[in-house]
Amino acid sequence: MLISLGWSQEKRIHYCIIHLDIIAGKIWIQANNTDCLIAEELVAAGIPAKSIVLGMQPPEVRPYRKIVV
Repeated sequence: MLISLGWSQEKRIHYCIIHLDIIAGKIWIQANNTDCLIAEELVAAGIPAKSIVLGMQPPEVRPYRKIVV
């Protein structure tokens, strides 16, 4: 997990930038609040698309995505 954490003047900052989990040998993308296409980056790094789960998508939508588990 990559988070932005700290203070801006008197306001507390706690924001999830990227959240990845490894569950049952698969990489679950739980959050991606960047412009980077994390799933595509993982595939380019050699991780099989079948090992990547778009956890931030509802289960009923996942079968229609390019990267599906």
